[in-house]
Amino acid sequence: MARLQHLVSFVQTAEHGSFSAAARVLGLTPAGVSKNVARLEADVGVRLFHRSTRRLALTEGGQRFLQQVDAPLAALQAALAGSRSRDEVAAGTLKVSMGQAFGRHFLVPLLGEFLARYPSVLPDWHFDNRQVDLVGEGFDAAIGGGFDLAPGVVARELARVHIVAVASPAYLSGRTLPRQPEDFADHDGIMRRSSPTGRVRPWVLRTRRLPEAAVPCKPKLIFSDPEAIAQAARLGLGVALLPMPFAFAAIASGELVRLLPGWYSDAGPLSLYYPSRRLLPAKTRVFVDFVTERFRRAGFARLVDGR
Repeated sequence: MARLQHLVSFVQTAEHGSFSAAARVLGLTPAGVSKNVARLEADVGVRLFHRSTRRLALTEGGQRFLQQVDAPLAALQAALAGSRSRDEVAAGTLKVSMGQAFGRHFLVPLLGEFLARYPSVLPDWHFDNRQVDLVGEGFDAAIGGGFDLAPGVVARELARVHIVAVASPAYLSGRTLPRQPEDFADHDGIMRRSSPTGRVRPWVLRTRRLPEAAVPCKPKLIFSDPEAIAQAARLGLGVALLPMPFAFAAIASGELVRLLPGWYSDAGPLSLYYPSRRLLPAKTRVFVDFVTERFRRAGFARLVDGR
């Protein structure tokens, strides 16, 4: 970059005939332009200007050098200006990874507004319940929880997600409501199998004051998808531990009943991940800002707080 500045100083001085005139064009001091030209002369090993107290003129070597660099330098400056201009406009393919159910429920509904604002962006969204290699697989961003913060990756937290116990009014009809976690041993449990590990996740709950402890349950169903677990719970097939993103709307509508209020499990932060680039592409920058702002306006962090 320093040598590019030296070239620009040389070309502007040659075109305008003095260090002072070139300095006014470049926003530098005459001494600064003179130093840039002197450094360029040292680099190329050729005196480029005849200097005197009255005038400044190109040497023969300076004239040849100007002919060689003038057109390529102009082309390079045009390319840099064009790239900068294009990057200021959000455009291009936006490759994002997100969980299947979460993406369908919370990201797809935002697409209309996002595309209306940024019509030149092409969403290429991957619905996978897995942790992707953001940099290695060429993703612009990812939304999820539990990602390892590899070098070069930034996490912007959207909310802290809690898991709560729920059941439908139909299931609870005629049954004794659990008063403490141990009471779940007498109920039909809808369990979840972890997609990454293949293991059935044990039930654990805690309160603000009490530490996390194992909860007994009697498995009746085992699903790998939280959305399917939520549907089975709404159908009255048993008691479930659900992440709040898949439970709060049904609790608010009365489709599901929150059991043991105050008891919850902490699933960790839900974050928006993106590569830590000094010059983040406009398409990624506007997506990150748009999602975080829309989640903030919707009060998402409060909705998924199970405490």
